[in-house]
Amino acid sequence: MAAITVRNLDDEVQRRLKVRAAANNQSMEAEVRAILSAAVIGGDLARAWVAATAEFRGDDLNLPARTTGRELDLS
Repeated sequence: MAAITVRNLDDEVQRRLKVRAAANNQSMEAEVRAILSAAVIGGDLARAWVAATAEFRGDDLNLPARTTGRELDLS
């Protein structure tokens, strides 16, 4: 894995990255990795975002089968 250093990053950009990372329940470093990956991997932001956030989504939840709704008597 490579490491990069970003110099002269505007304070407002850093603040927004921190807020965005917190909203996604991940570190700022993980958020930046997700953003960079989305920008360069095929240009498909949605697909890259899904891959980057897979461990946080809860796809492994076993949800019960849906049932039909109840009848509603409006009389």
